[in-house]
Amino acid sequence: MDKIWAIKSSLAIPLEHIAGVSLDPPGVHDWWKGLRMGGTQLPGLIAGTFLYHNERVFWDVHDPSRAIGISLHDERYNELIIEVESPGDVVEMIRMALKSRLLDFT
Repeated sequence: MDKIWAIKSSLAIPLEHIAGVSLDPPGVHDWWKGLRMGGTQLPGLIAGTFLYHNERVFWDVHDPSRAIGISLHDERYNELIIEVESPGDVVEMIRMALKSRLLDFT
């Protein structure tokens, strides 16, 4: 159903385009998520593209306590705010992948 609500079937972001990742991203607990550019905002659901502080943000969140923020560069979106099963583990996994990419001198 989230594909329908977000008006987006999938996103593929290369690791090289991830600038950072965070727990409890800014705005996740605010009622206003920005100007809706396509998607849905209902109580208990936000999914789709929003313009927030002049940045294009993709949201897919039902439970804000399980949301993470992924900052991007060289992409259509400036940030992804998505719900994941285990936010701490996912954030750590992405940070480790980013760190190992920086240490790869090949």
